[in-house]
Amino acid sequence: MPNLVSLVVEPALGVASVTWRRRVLVVCGGLGFAFALGLAAGAPSFWTLLIAFSLLYPASGAFVSLSQATLMDLQPDRREHNMARWTFAGGVGVVLGPLALTGLAWAGVSWRGLFAGFAVVALALVLRVRRSPETTDSAERPRLREALRAIGRREVFRWLFLLELSDLLGDVLLGFLALYFVDAVGSSQATGGLAVAIWSAAGLIGAGAMIPLLRRVDGLRYLRASAAASAILFVGFLVAPGIELKLLLAASIAAVNAGWYSVLQARLYGALDGKSGLVLTAGALFPLNAVLPLGLAAIAERWGLETALWPLLAAPIALILFVPRRS
Repeated sequence: MPNLVSLVVEPALGVASVTWRRRVLVVCGGLGFAFALGLAAGAPSFWTLLIAFSLLYPASGAFVSLSQATLMDLQPDRREHNMARWTFAGGVGVVLGPLALTGLAWAGVSWRGLFAGFAVVALALVLRVRRSPETTDSAERPRLREALRAIGRREVFRWLFLLELSDLLGDVLLGFLALYFVDAVGSSQATGGLAVAIWSAAGLIGAGAMIPLLRRVDGLRYLRASAAASAILFVGFLVAPGIELKLLLAASIAAVNAGWYSVLQARLYGALDGKSGLVLTAGALFPLNAVLPLGLAAIAERWGLETALWPLLAAPIALILFVPRRS
């Protein structure tokens, strides 16, 4: 349901980001983000929690995605490097969030306290955004029809398709990782949690390494090399006999493909001539990543999770086949 709400709201948000004052949209998104976190913290029922997350997803689009678009507008010639910094910051959050939850659990505080604390942090960030300069380009006026035409352009479709598909070996695999270790491998629930922690830490290390790497190595060259390495590592991960070896291979996959999102998203901005509002709109109208996990879940329900993970190989194979050799 939160994905469906975002699918309706975010295309209009991309248009609004260049026809209205972007800073106002980011501030409103941040306020909605904080409110949704607070609502989740105090949710007395499933339905209240569902409403909270249905608000949180599009609010994140306004608060986070528009901030990313602004970063891309500030230095168009350094998009890949700045996206690497952006991804590293996200990796820090991925690692610190579970650690904060664990610390609160040891202290006897429930997850609700963590959500309430994050709501306060979000409000503090909103205050910082209010003092930032306005970066809206009033000359840019994308519409939904223009975004649909843009998706049909070969170069734009290439990067949108690869961006969405590459997430199969990113967040999609991460979403199944603990379940795979517990249900398919037969390990303990603690090992499943350890697998997620190891993946997150390795991804953070890989994202940090991408910041200096992309100063020296062409992003396209990195994509092709890392895709080949990820394909080999992932096949090894699926067929490896021991839990320890699987954990090591999972960490290697997370580290090797940590820069995929950075490079692919930066290339998408470039393919759309830096029109950040159009990037957001076109991305929201290309919901491949919202559909793929459902298909994998259906395969897992019918033939088992081990079988369902093999289609994730489509991510590195697509990168090998469709990433051009030169810009």
